[in-house]
Amino acid sequence: MGQVPQVTLNDGNAIPQLGLGVFQVPPEDTERVVTEALAAGYRSIDTAARYGNEHGVGAAVATSGLDRDEVFVATKLANPDQGYASTLTAFDASARELGLDVVDLYLIHWPAPARKEFLNSWRAMEELRAAGRVRSIGVSNFLVHHLEEVLNTSGVVPAVNQIELHPYLQQRELRAFHADHGIVTEAYSPLGRGGVLADPVITGIAERLGRTPAQVVLRWHLQLGNVVIPKSVHAARMAENLDLGGPELSEDDMTAIASLDRGGRTGFHPDRFNGFPEDFAEATQPVA
Repeated sequence: MGQVPQVTLNDGNAIPQLGLGVFQVPPEDTERVVTEALAAGYRSIDTAARYGNEHGVGAAVATSGLDRDEVFVATKLANPDQGYASTLTAFDASARELGLDVVDLYLIHWPAPARKEFLNSWRAMEELRAAGRVRSIGVSNFLVHHLEEVLNTSGVVPAVNQIELHPYLQQRELRAFHADHGIVTEAYSPLGRGGVLADPVITGIAERLGRTPAQVVLRWHLQLGNVVIPKSVHAARMAENLDLGGPELSEDDMTAIASLDRGGRTGFHPDRFNGFPEDFAEATQPVA
C-alpha cells in the first residue's frame, strides 16, 4: 500500500491527496466508519453541516489516539446559513459538533446564486481564517463565473474547489481555471457513484494491470493532480481505495479514460441549485 501524497495549497497548508468522504453516512454509523478509516490509514475526512454527521467525525478523531495535526478535517457551510453573520454562527455550530477549536478546511457548499450571499459568506470565512479558527478556506460546486466573482471582490483566492468529477464528467475548463489561479481541484463522487466502474475502458485497464476498476479510476485522479474523497462504509472497500500501490497509468491509458467524458453530471447544477425545497426535485440522484 503506497503512502498517500500531500498536495500543497495556495496558502502553504497541505492536504492528503486521498481522503474519506462521509456524505450519506448515517449519523449513528459515522463514528464507527471514521474510526475504521483512521485505523486503516486515512488521514483526511470530509464532512458538511448538511450531512448531519459532524459529531461522529469529531468523536472518531478524538478517540483515534492520533495527534490532532495528523488528521485533516474539512466541513462545509450549508446553503441556508449563507450570509456574513450567519456564516460565523454556522461555523461556531460546526466547530462544536466536531469538538475542534480549529478546522483544517472550511468550504462554501454551493454558490446558491439565487440567495445572493456567497460573497458575504466568503468575507466571513476570510475573517475565520485570519482569526486562526480555520487553516484554509475554499468553495464547493463553484463554476468559473462564480469563482470570478470571488476573485474580483477578494484578495483571498480559494484554496480548494470541491466539485463532482469523474471520467464521465471531467470538467476540463474548470480544472484549467483552477490551475491558472492556484486553486486545488478536489473531486467528490470520484467514481461517478459507481457508474463508471463497469465501463469497458476502465475494466480493460484494470484487468491488464491487476487492479480493481475503482483503483484505476482513483489512480487516474491522482495522476491528474486531483484530491479525491471516495465514500465507503465498508472497511474492505476503504482499504481497497487507500491502496495506492501498483503501476501508474500509461499515457495511452490516460488518453483512453479522457475519451470517456460525456458531461455526465449525477447531481444538481450549480447555477440552479440553491437549497430551496423545490430545488430537490430537479435531480434523481442525491448529491454531495
